[in-house]
Amino acid sequence: MITVRRDICAYCGCCISVCPQGALELIDAYLFVDTEECTDCGICVRVCPLGALEVTP
Repeated sequence: MITVRRDICAYCGCCISVCPQGALELIDAYLFVDTEECTDCGICVRVCPLGALEVTP
């Protein structure tokens, strides 16, 4: 599961553009992860310039 650290996230959209499943969405200035679509590949975690995303068990 991908967790968004909202206290760090700048909502830049870098993660959204690289998600192969389209599981990330920016809604009303908040980043949401569609847990049904997310495969926990971690690509978004690696590209986040602020380290605001984490893979959690």
